[in-house]
Amino acid sequence: MRISSIAFLAAFAAPAAAEIYFKEQFNDEGWSKRWTESTKWKSASEMGTWKHTAGEFFADENDKGIQTSVDARFYGISAPLEKTFTSGDKDLVLQYSVKLENTIDCAGAYIKLLPGGKKFDTAKFGGDTDYAIMFGPDICGSSNKKTHVILHSNQKKENLLIKKEVAVETDKLTHLYTLVIRPDNTFEVFVDQKSVRSGKLEDEFDFLEPKEIKDPKAKKPDDWVDEKMMDDPDDKKPDGWDDTPKEIKDPDAKKPDDWDDDDDGEWEPPMIDNPEYKGEWKAKKIENPAYKGKWTHPMIPNPKYKYDAEMYKVCKDGCTHVGFELWQVKSGVLFDNIIVTDSLEEAQEFAKETYVKNKDAEKVAHDKLQETAKDDDGDEPDLDDEADDLDGAADEF
Repeated sequence: MRISSIAFLAAFAAPAAAEIYFKEQFNDEGWSKRWTESTKWKSASEMGTWKHTAGEFFADENDKGIQTSVDARFYGISAPLEKTFTSGDKDLVLQYSVKLENTIDCAGAYIKLLPGGKKFDTAKFGGDTDYAIMFGPDICGSSNKKTHVILHSNQKKENLLIKKEVAVETDKLTHLYTLVIRPDNTFEVFVDQKSVRSGKLEDEFDFLEPKEIKDPKAKKPDDWVDEKMMDDPDDKKPDGWDDTPKEIKDPDAKKPDDWDDDDDGEWEPPMIDNPEYKGEWKAKKIENPAYKGKWTHPMIPNPKYKYDAEMYKVCKDGCTHVGFELWQVKSGVLFDNIIVTDSLEEAQEFAKETYVKNKDAEKVAHDKLQETAKDDDGDEPDLDDEADDLDGAADEF
């Protein structure tokens, strides 16, 4: 009986096994049956086509993903999770890989985790579709390069962008993006398995109203003096200060020999700055004896503030799909190795089997491709930094 009790307690204390809600490697032709393109989001002429490929360079030609293939197009595609994820007492981990094979001037490369259940309309999935998470690279122009982290707030009924931008990788190699949201209302972002941003949801996102606000009934007293310096009342403008003109006639100027007063009018020398002009007179400054310091508006508790213990519940009503909804000026973005799980360790193991396994060999293939691309003069084109200014085309949309 004693042994049985110990065994029972040990089993009860053991952590629940990790669950995988979605996993996609795109390595079989059946991927197109698992994913549905957005055929009713935009017109057919505005939509780009997806290419099933390992890319221009790779570690293994059989390790494929899906890649955008037409410039200046919208892209929409989604797939159902294998099991609905509902926010509760487990972590939410969303991870996928991105390879920017072409130089990206303006292109989204983020993934979305979506609610919707049976009512989710895969054909209409697009920019206006509700989402729980929007996560991953977004690049447009030289100054707008970031990793989006946008979470849905159930309390505010809106999507919240992280306050501090998260850096993004912009070379042509595959990079791994991982987002973890925990039930203790914290989050963490990893890029290539390195933690690049973490903290409390309430600190990094505007989930909550401010705890304090300026007292609306308070105002600065009318007799409050907040000018630290004042004009010296004993300092007087010198006599004749304003008698010196700002400009004078150039004393060295001579009337041109061909000047004709009858035809050209009376000649006058041009004006020049007066070297004796002292500018506008101003009294010297002295310390203000009535100065009281900078007035600070008193703060009071915000009556609208309410702590939300369920900030992390972005999938409160259940998330059922993942998808890519993008606009790209320059195509060539390859997506692969998506996983939705409740275990960071599970995501890391998946990364070892995919990203980690292939990254060194992919780098060798990339470098070899660059070497082959050298021109006849032996000059190596910079495949990672070439730029076509297509920002204007993006602005039209």
